[in-house]
Amino acid sequence: MLPERPNKLALRGTTTIGVTCKDGVILSSDTRVTMGTFIAHKKGKKIYQIDDHLAMTISGTVADAQWTVDILKANAQLYKLNQGRPMPVKAAARLISNLLFSARYAPLLTQILVGGVDDAGPHVFMLDPFGSLTEEKCVATGSGSPIAYGVLEDKFKEDMSVSEALPVIVRAVNSAMKRDSASGDSFDVAVISKEGYRELSVEEKKKILESGG
Repeated sequence: MLPERPNKLALRGTTTIGVTCKDGVILSSDTRVTMGTFIAHKKGKKIYQIDDHLAMTISGTVADAQWTVDILKANAQLYKLNQGRPMPVKAAARLISNLLFSARYAPLLTQILVGGVDDAGPHVFMLDPFGSLTEEKCVATGSGSPIAYGVLEDKFKEDMSVSEALPVIVRAVNSAMKRDSASGDSFDVAVISKEGYRELSVEEKKKILESGG
């Protein structure tokens, strides 16, 4: 008898996307929460505002991911109080990297995107469960990422503005939701610019989809 194979689906799920534009950052994710083949929740939050200029996306084990959100929120506020200025995006990403690396022998099972705008411009950083840190112009994570990359690599350009890139991001996450069973139900989109953080309304997302996004 062959040994029982682990259910690899239990380790997969989600589509999250982060891109930098010439005037800001766009983060997007689906809202389906899965446990293997079971849909545990249809409206899970995967994009979190950390400060007016800073946000992050989460995927993986919910408890581990939400704990990293709480740690970054607290430290971002402490940094602002102590230094009198917002925490730089790279410093926020490095803090999470150190947190994940310190737990490498019992890893926090989460993959994170940290994005925001500071004095050095727009930035998006990707982190894996062991704390590896890379800065990206365009990145997707999760089981829907191969489908999302198919759209992003074809349509996204580094010199795009936020308004030009939004239809591309919406199309990418929508395509992943249609073709990846662990992604779906609905999606969120957040924009971070010099004006601050905001999430697109249901009407805005519907309008972009109807226009061919």
